[in-house]
Amino acid sequence: MELHHEFTVPVPVDDAWHVLLDIERVAPCLPGAVVEDYDGRNVTGSVKVRVGPVTVTYRGTAVFEEQDESAHRMVLTASGRETRGQGTARATVTGTLTEREGGTAVSVRTDLTVTGRPAQFGRGVLAEVGDRLVGQFASCLADRLSEQTPAPAPATEEQPQPWDEPEPLDLLRTAGLPVAKRAATVAAVAVLAWAAARLLRRGRRRLTGRRG
Repeated sequence: MELHHEFTVPVPVDDAWHVLLDIERVAPCLPGAVVEDYDGRNVTGSVKVRVGPVTVTYRGTAVFEEQDESAHRMVLTASGRETRGQGTARATVTGTLTEREGGTAVSVRTDLTVTGRPAQFGRGVLAEVGDRLVGQFASCLADRLSEQTPAPAPATEEQPQPWDEPEPLDLLRTAGLPVAKRAATVAAVAVLAWAAARLLRRGRRRLTGRRG
């Protein structure tokens, strides 16, 4: 599934480039994401996604395959797997920055493959969710770009962790109405199937225990 999004930020292109590569600064703008380690090229972390009453956690890695500062072009490949399931997520994200009227236009192309419960939503809902998430990300990023760098706190003060545990990305809430109505039906079927599978597994375990 290919997705294309564009947004603008009110800073020169060179400033926007450096901020987008500052994972510590950008991570809080990514709903459900936790960054555990970043060495300048490789990122390790997780993403939590809520589908109705079920929360799915993907753990994986992302690698900057390309960081062309002169062309302001970056390519990021990411892959993850459900921690409690067989679902997977893979994405190749290509970002291009262009100076425009005193600000910066950011073009993002994503080649996305998802399996498991979130995949039941289909391309239309996932594209709508992507549009809304990019809008939220752009707004958050613009706010952070407009902030001045805070003064360092005294050494005696306890410093907060740079990446706190976020709320899961709620697909139904993010999709909005009327998309959420369509998604809710799919989510209900997915949750029922998940619950039925758990009950079947428990029943098999009980039967096995009795036979033993």
